[in-house]
Parts: sequence; structure tokens; C-alpha cells
Amino acid sequence: MNKGEGIKSFSLPKLRYDYNALSPYMSEEQLKLHHDKHHQAYVNGANAIFEKLDKARKDSVDIDAKAMMKELSFHIGGHMLHSAFWDCIAPAGKGGGKPGGAIADLLINEFGSFERFKKEFSMAATSVEGSGWAVLAMQECVSRPLIMQVEKHNVNVFPGFRILMDLDVWEHAYYVDYKNDRAKFVEGFWNVVNWDYVNKVCAMIK
Repeated sequence: MNKGEGIKSFSLPKLRYDYNALSPYMSEEQLKLHHDKHHQAYVNGANAIFEKLDKARKDSVDIDAKAMMKELSFHIGGHMLHSAFWDCIAPAGKGGGKPGGAIADLLINEFGSFERFKKEFSMAATSVEGSGWAVLAMQECVSRPLIMQVEKHNVNVFPGFRILMDLDVWEHAYYVDYKNDRAKFVEGFWNVVNWDYVNKVCAMIK
């Protein structure tokens, strides 16, 4: 997020790895399209609404609050979920496998085993109706990790829950590489999960 004199807006975060670093699980072409085009579109969409709101307030003009707030929620949700997603994945060979540390203990305590968590998370991801996300989230009030099956970017969200890891299953996330085979994309995701990052987020919550 950029902050200026009276101006606040979102900006596209830079990736922490090269565009070809996730191959063969995500190709350079797929990642460029996803990050540079689709994520940028949500940033632009949110910022455009900020401008409309600022202008309406300055000119004392009424707005269609229901429509505008719904659209703003969609774009901000898209931006925040994508921003977390880029951190939740690591270059091929540096991510994936079974986690260690606090997140491993957390998953075993909640799901019984990592394998059970992986199965439930994959099922949530592959069965999202239409476009959406599988999200592992947690909030201190319950002290347990929960899987959210988010539709679009803003439906079925648990308010106040911190994202530990998420997986984008909109077709724009995988169509170049996997066509309509979402399940194969989800399977590939487990090879690039950035467990070090997930552990860092987990430590902030506990």
C-alpha cells in the first residue's frame, strides 16, 4: 500500500523470485499473466473506487453504496489474497514437502496428521464452486487452524482470521499450464508451498 499526503492506494507487490522459478509447476508465462495482469487488475479496480469515493465526497454527490462497497470488497479481497499467495509459494526445489516447526504441530493437533490436512485442503480447493480460493486461516479466539473455501475473493470469509496459506483456484491461476485440470494444478501446488513463510505467520498469531 502506498501512502502519500492525503492519498492512500494499493500497489502491486513485487515477487520474491523470478518468473521462471516455479517451473514446472507454474510456468513463466502463467505466472506473468497471473501476477502482472490479473493481480494488477484488482489493484487498479480498488484504486479506481477510492478515486470515485474521494470525488463523490469532495463534490457532495451521493453514491450507490451497496454496489460500490460490494465491488470494493471484491477488488480488495483479490489484492489481499493474491499478495498472501505469492508469499506462500517458493521456487521449485526450495518449497513443498512436509512442514516442520510450529505449523507442523498445529496441523497434526487439528487434523491428526499432515496427510489428513493435505487431503482436506486439496478437497476444498478442487471443489470450490466456480472461481475462488482454498485458505488455511487462524484467529486467536479459537486457537485452531480452519480451512476456508472462499468463493470469488470475498464470499464465505471468516472475518478477523489471519491467512496462514492460500491457494488461488480461479482458472486464470492455472489455465495456461493445466487447461481445465484444476486437480492437477492443486497437486502441483504442494511442491512449491513455502513452509518457512507459513511458519513465520503462524508464530505471529500464537
